[in-house]
Amino acid sequence: MGKTIFGSERIVHLIICLVSVLIMILSVSYGLGTLKKPGTGLYSFVVGLFIFPLSLSLFLSSLKQRGKGPILLREEIRTFLSFIGACIFWIIAMPYLGYPLVTLVATFFLSKIMKLEGWLKPFLLSAGTALFIYILFDWWLYIDLPRGFWG
Repeated sequence: MGKTIFGSERIVHLIICLVSVLIMILSVSYGLGTLKKPGTGLYSFVVGLFIFPLSLSLFLSSLKQRGKGPILLREEIRTFLSFIGACIFWIIAMPYLGYPLVTLVATFFLSKIMKLEGWLKPFLLSAGTALFIYILFDWWLYIDLPRGFWG
């Protein structure tokens, strides 16, 4: 059973390697441009260039691994579903409660799901994240974020 699980992981990592190479090849055909005047394919080329070594390292490390049992354990599944639930809450509650409050709450829960110790560190992380993103998008970039019942 372990061989099948890790074999399918190897296949996925290899496919991601090949797709990233394909992305880089196709983005060159769109034109990279220069750094002063980027072309259409520059962003996709950089993304492919970033993904390729990461997926290649995962593929090579999966060749060295032996079957160590099932990949997903119950705690990992619960953590994953909690993460998905927090993200869904973030999306659904944002128009009603506003961006700063929902970001504060969702980031707090995400940090607790990732087992950040104590209560002060997750609160400081979530408050800093909400404040930074609010300043970045609302003040510097002038992008209206959902304000919810705040107005």
